[in-house]
This record gives sequence, C-alpha cells and structure tokens, in this order.
Amino acid sequence: MNQNEAVFRDAPVRTAVVRMAVPTVISSLVLVIYNMADTFFVGQTHDAMQVAAVSLTNPVFVMFMAIANLLGIGGSAVISILLGQQMHKEAKTASSFCCYASLVFGVLSALIILPLMDPLLSVLGSTQNTIQPAREYLFYIAVGAPFILFANTFGHVVRGEGAAKASMVGGMIGTVVNIVLDPVFILTLNMGTAGAAIATVLGNVCGCIYYVWYFMRRSSMLSIHPRHLRGDKHQMVQVVTIGIPAGVNSALMSIATVLLNNALVQYGDDPVAAMGIVTKAYLFIVFIHMGITNGIQPLLGYCFGAGLRRRFLDILKFSGILTVVCGTALSAVYIIFSRQIVALFIDDASVIAYGGPMLIATSIAGPILGLLFLSINSMQALGRPLPATMLSVCRQGLIFIPLLYILDAGFGLNGINFTQAVADYISIVLAIILLVQTLKAFKGKPESENSLHISQTASNL
Repeated sequence: MNQNEAVFRDAPVRTAVVRMAVPTVISSLVLVIYNMADTFFVGQTHDAMQVAAVSLTNPVFVMFMAIANLLGIGGSAVISILLGQQMHKEAKTASSFCCYASLVFGVLSALIILPLMDPLLSVLGSTQNTIQPAREYLFYIAVGAPFILFANTFGHVVRGEGAAKASMVGGMIGTVVNIVLDPVFILTLNMGTAGAAIATVLGNVCGCIYYVWYFMRRSSMLSIHPRHLRGDKHQMVQVVTIGIPAGVNSALMSIATVLLNNALVQYGDDPVAAMGIVTKAYLFIVFIHMGITNGIQPLLGYCFGAGLRRRFLDILKFSGILTVVCGTALSAVYIIFSRQIVALFIDDASVIAYGGPMLIATSIAGPILGLLFLSINSMQALGRPLPATMLSVCRQGLIFIPLLYILDAGFGLNGINFTQAVADYISIVLAIILLVQTLKAFKGKPESENSLHISQTASNL
C-alpha cells in the first residue's frame, strides 16, 4: 500500500478530507482565476463590447470543460474504485484511455468549430457590435482545444490515485502563465480578445507539459502509454458511463448560458456583459463547492470499492457540513458587496448597475449548493451514474430552461436574474431525496461485502 492509498484507507476522516479537498479546492480556485483573468483584463480596456464578446463565447469553453469533466471525473472515479479493489492494471487502462480520448475530442472540436464559426457565433447571441471580437477570441480557443481538453482532463484524473497536489500544481502552472500573459497580449500589445484567448491556450499548453512529465516521472499506478489501451475495454466504457453526470452538467451549463444570453440580448448588450461578469464571479462559490466534493470523490470511490461503509458515510457527513459553512460565508460576502465585486471587473456605471442585483439574486443559493454537487459525486463514487445524471440534467436543463422563459415572461429582467437560484433550490431538494434513497441501499450491505467488480455495479443500475 503506497502513501496515497494509506490516506484513502487509514487516515482520520478529517485528515483524509483535508488532504484531498484542500489541494482540489485550490485547483478549483486556480481554475476560477484562470476563467476570470480574461474577463478582468479585457475589462481593463473599458470596452463593454469586448467583455460581452468573451461572455458570449464562454459556452464553447464550458463545452470543452464538459468533455474534460466527463473523461476526467469519470476517470478519477473509476480509477479510485479500481485501486480500492487492487485492480492496478485496469487503472492504467482507464488513465491511458482518458489521455487519448481527450486529444481526439480536442482535434474533433477544432475541426467542427473553425469552419462553422460565424453560424455558431450567431447562435451564441452575437450582435453587430460583438461579433468581431467574439470571432477573434473563438478562433484561438478552437485551435487550442486539444491542449485545453488534455490539461483539464488530467487535472481530475491524477486525483484518482490520490495525487491531489499534482492536480493543484498543474492547474497553478497554467493559471500563472495565463495571468502573466494576459496583460501583455491584451493591454501592451493591444490584441484585445485575441490576446486573451492566446494567453489561455498557452497556459493550457504549459499545464499539458507538466502532466506529461508527472506521468513519466512520478506516477506509479497510472499511465498514458498507448500500450495500456490494449487492456480490458470495459474500463473505458465505465469511464464514460460514470463521467456522464459531470459532462452533462457542464454541457447543459453551456446550453443554459447560450439561452440566457439570448434572453438578455433583448434588454441590450450591457446586461449581457453584466451577466458574463456575474457568472464568472459566482464561479468562485461554485468551484469551492465543486473543489470539496470533487476532492473527496476518490476517497468515497475507494471506500466503496474496498467495502468501507462506515468510513464512506463519515466522509460524506463531514464534507456536507464543510460545504455549508464555506458556502454561507462566501455568499454573505457576495450579497453585501455585490456592486463592488462587479466593479472589480469593469469601470462602467451601466454594467455595474445591472450586475449588482444579478449577483445578489444568483448568490442566494450559494450556502447549500454544495449539497447538490456532493450528492452527484457520491452517486458517481458508488457507481450509480443514472441518478447522478438525472440531477445534472435537472439543474441546468429540465428545471433551468423552462424557468428561464417562465420567469422572463412573468417578471422580465428581474425574473431572469433569479432563474439560476430557483433552479438550484429545486435541484437541491431532489438531490437530497435521491441521495438518501441511494445511501439506504448502500447501508444495507454488510461491511465484509467488498471487492465488487465495477461491472457488477453497473449491471445493477
């Protein structure tokens, strides 16, 4: 048993959660800063149209994250379960599959987006004022798609073997490069949105280099060597199956953002710019929750694979309390200082006037939003992708989309502002119900009943 497995199995619950969650939270915050950097530095041009252009193209980047989450979170969950079952060869197969699948999806994304850029921008809600800066940003993001997908996929995968620090370092390298290059390209060289996109891609390239080095020099239980693709293909299927909830959640977030921007366009370009800033700012709260819950998912997966039922439940309880405490503190800050937070991104009175109420409305679900992600990740760790997928579909799809049009028709712009919070609260209630039902089934298993193969889990869904 190596040091990472010892943390999974033997460390006190609080110690294990902190060891896994803190680096993952830091990685998540780094990703938020990464995401905010483009909007912040583009905002320093004092051109609201360029800020709106970055916001309008954000769904494409989010769609990349959907693919990376599907492969990365799915891979992390499968790997942790396999390691709990001492199936090390199969874990290498899963990690190698994630590597090459991310590269293939990246190349395919570029080949689809580049020739269809103008029609895509029209669908995303670009207007005559925003289409040129949006086109410049999207071009470089599409070209860099393979690097973006690889780096973000392996930010998740390495946590499957307990290497949360490696995930954190990889994310920090990319973010630091992006933050250093953004002001150079955007402000000094006057490249605007194109400069922001180039800085983003170069940051991800550096992240890729680090992860390749990590797998070649540091990882003992995982691999990116193509020879491991010849292993049991069942692990590859399970990566996709278990990763679907995370992928669906991000994909629907992209679709929801497109619909949201199209609903806001009728009120002008300033509300679009304001919501883009609010969305980026609120990611700080969202990613704190996701950092905690993604961080402890390998712990939960290992406990399930090894049959450690009591440890699984103790980790779940402690993590739930942690998300509520963190979410409440951060949401209070956002609500009290809403206008000041929006003003950090742009010095435009109209955009700030729209953004303040938007941030307040969005943040009211922040205190307990983590319970939704905890429920989704717990079900993934238990090898139960179906209920996890249902929750992901509800939050950004089945609940959010109808609410967007209903609240827009009934309350106008103010209704749009509250759509996400209302959708979140409804989804949280459903999540708690499904989690309780799932845990009842797991609690019924005797402690000695372990080493279930992952295929047996999937066959019972």
